[in-house]
Amino acid sequence: MSTIALAHHRPRSLRRWLTRNNHGWLLVGYVVLLVAVIWTALPLYWVSISSLKSDADFYNLQDVLWPSSFTLQHFIDIVRSSFMGNLRNSLTVAVATTLVSTVIGSMAGYALVRLRFIGRATFGRLLIFCYLAPGSVLFIPIFGMMVHLHLTNSLFGLGLTYLTFTVPFCTWLMMGYMRTVPVELEEAALVDGASRWTALWQIILPLTIPALVVVSVFSFTLSWNEFLYALVLVQNQDVMTAPVGLAFLQAGDVFYWGKIMAAAIIMCLPPLLVYLFGQRWIVAGWTIGSVKG
Repeated sequence: MSTIALAHHRPRSLRRWLTRNNHGWLLVGYVVLLVAVIWTALPLYWVSISSLKSDADFYNLQDVLWPSSFTLQHFIDIVRSSFMGNLRNSLTVAVATTLVSTVIGSMAGYALVRLRFIGRATFGRLLIFCYLAPGSVLFIPIFGMMVHLHLTNSLFGLGLTYLTFTVPFCTWLMMGYMRTVPVELEEAALVDGASRWTALWQIILPLTIPALVVVSVFSFTLSWNEFLYALVLVQNQDVMTAPVGLAFLQAGDVFYWGKIMAAAIIMCLPPLLVYLFGQRWIVAGWTIGSVKG
C-alpha cells in the first residue's frame, strides 16, 4: 500500500474505531477524568512537596516542583508546638458533635418520615433552609447568644454551635434513607407488641447502618474543617481548633510555609482515615439513599 493510501486509511480507521461501541465517548470520558485527577492531585502534590522542603528551597526558583533536598524538620517542629493541642481540641469537638448529631438526626429523620403530626412538612422544609443558610449570616446572632450564655472560649459552646449545621444535614439525609426501609417491617413489630422506640432501635437503625456511617463521616468532616465559628467564638489559644491554629502559624506578615504545609498534611490525616474506614458504607449509603430522596 502506498504512503498516500496509508495516510487516507488511518483517519478512516480511527473514525471507524471511535464510532464503534461508543469508543469516542469513552475516550472523552477518560480525558475528562484525567483532567479532573490532575486538577485534584496537583494541590495535594504541592502541599506534600512543600512540607518536605527546606526553608532555602522556598526562595529557590530552580527547585519549584522538586526540591534539591528533603527534610522532616517542619513536621518535628509542628509535633513539638502548640498545634498538637489544637488538633486535640478539634478531635474532641468533632467526635462529640458527630455522636450527638447522628443520634438526633436519626430520631428526627424517623419522626419526620414515619409519624404524622401537624406541621411535619413545614418542619422538614425548615431543616433544609437551616442547612442552606450561610454561616456568614448566622455567626453574628450566634455569637451574641453565646456571649449571653457565657459559652465563648469553650469547646462545649463550640460544639453546640456546630450542631446548628450538622443536625439539619444528618436529619435530611436520614429522612431520604428511611423512606427506602419497608414500612411493613415496622408494622409487623408494632403488631407483635413492640413500641416505637423498640422498632426504631432494634429494626430501623440496624437496617440504616450505611446511612449512619454516611452522616457520621460527613458530620465529622464538617466539624473538623469548620473555621468561621471557631475563629469568632474562641480567642483563647488553649481552646483553638486546628483550622484556627493553622491560620496562626505566621508572625505578622511572615509566613512559615514549611510549618504551614506540614500542619496541613497532619490535619488531613483524621478525615482521610475516617473515609478509608467507612468508604464501603459511604458508597452504599449515597446510592441507596438517593433512590427515594
